[in-house]
Amino acid sequence: MKTYNPGTVFAPTGPFSHGVEAQANARWLHISGQIGVAPDGKVPAEFEAQAEQCWRNVKAVLAAAGMGVEHLVKCTHFLTRAEDVATYGKVRARQLGEARPASTLLVISALARPGLLVEVEALAAKA
Repeated sequence: MKTYNPGTVFAPTGPFSHGVEAQANARWLHISGQIGVAPDGKVPAEFEAQAEQCWRNVKAVLAAAGMGVEHLVKCTHFLTRAEDVATYGKVRARQLGEARPASTLLVISALARPGLLVEVEALAAKA
């Protein structure tokens, strides 16, 4: 994949790129929004624990398709509280490592299930 961060655009403020180009023959994986629900159905009350579980879920779907975070092209992040943005940025940075997918972060009023504080959907590609 090739990333684009032109000098005519403000530099990325986190672990993301302004644009990501996948190879023409890539296999695409659309990952539904993942929430902080563990395989046993439990949802941690704390934001950071939910965010970590979201990423474990995203990584599990990627692994099932033979991919990893380095194959992420685009992530959309939904938070329900603006005060969690800084903490989320740290979680995202830990989880992405050197990967720099395109990224959008939204603070919204609620998610579909009460008690959920974060959701991550993603798009990945692998040649």
